[in-house]
Amino acid sequence: MTRDIALVAFAQTHHRRATDELSEVEMLMPVLHGVLDQTGLRTADIGFTCSGSSDYLAGRAFSFTLALDGVGAWPPISESHVEMDGAWALYEAWTKLLTGDADTALVYSYGKSSPGSVRDVLTRQLDPYYVAPLWPDSVALAALQAQALIDAGETDEPALAAVATRSRADATANSHAQLRGSIPQGDYLVRPLRTGDCPPIGDGAAAVILAAGERARELCERPAWIRGIDHRTEAHSLGVRDLTDSPSARLAAEKAGAFERPVDTAELHAPFTSQEVVLRKALRLDDTVRVNPSGGALAANPIMAAGLIRIGEAAAAVHRGESDRALAHATSGPCLQQNLVAVLEGDPR
Repeated sequence: MTRDIALVAFAQTHHRRATDELSEVEMLMPVLHGVLDQTGLRTADIGFTCSGSSDYLAGRAFSFTLALDGVGAWPPISESHVEMDGAWALYEAWTKLLTGDADTALVYSYGKSSPGSVRDVLTRQLDPYYVAPLWPDSVALAALQAQALIDAGETDEPALAAVATRSRADATANSHAQLRGSIPQGDYLVRPLRTGDCPPIGDGAAAVILAAGERARELCERPAWIRGIDHRTEAHSLGVRDLTDSPSARLAAEKAGAFERPVDTAELHAPFTSQEVVLRKALRLDDTVRVNPSGGALAANPIMAAGLIRIGEAAAAVHRGESDRALAHATSGPCLQQNLVAVLEGDPR
């Protein structure tokens, strides 16, 4: 890397079960205005804009072009889009700033899961020949992973319930979270996963601003410098993977420099309690690390924005002085198929 690049601002919606009264643009605009207001920047000051969303959730092709109305039609912008979680849009923006073509970047992502069945929509991620025709939904596949962990002696149902309890208790201090405080584990959705082991379905959006070099220090009192970022993927076929481990998350963390020095905070995109068990092992996180102090994806999981929110929450902890070295993780696909890891640091105090 030839340039130092940092997250200098982060904003997100108050995540809700449904926002029937709002379009994607109406949901996005307060977030975009909020993140710009934090830095004093205008749209014209942004060198590059990148977004992440899914046409499958929106139910129409090229839906992201409509969301650009939230950014503004004038002045013309340099823009790109990824059909992925916004964490991958952030990765593209980071590479753009590395080239020196821009000094600032706006990254945003959004998802409205409420109009349809998320469990059915996510089957479109599966292998179309061998797995998708069986129609296993996202919860059933997560349950396979959870049962594999239990069979291997890696966890048990009370331990999974403890993950959910801790996450939603931590979310009590997060005004943006959809679920906060004491939430009953409830009945089994797909054994061994109960309702409390699974993420809430909801609508939401998030945005961050990246800046390079001294520009970052001008825009933020304590920038969250990206010291490393990398993403990797597992084999597409679930049958050839060990669901109790995540080699791709481990490799992404290694390439991002996460193992060079300990981190004090980790924001993990683990929509199911069992996936936190896998990620803690793969990312070598012991009990000294604060995991998901924001509540994580178990407290709010807007599809296509939850990964970017994990990076934003980690950066915000650095901004507030609550963390000096944080790890942020995002995932996409069934059973932690694709994983992105970023390491963020603040200036020495």
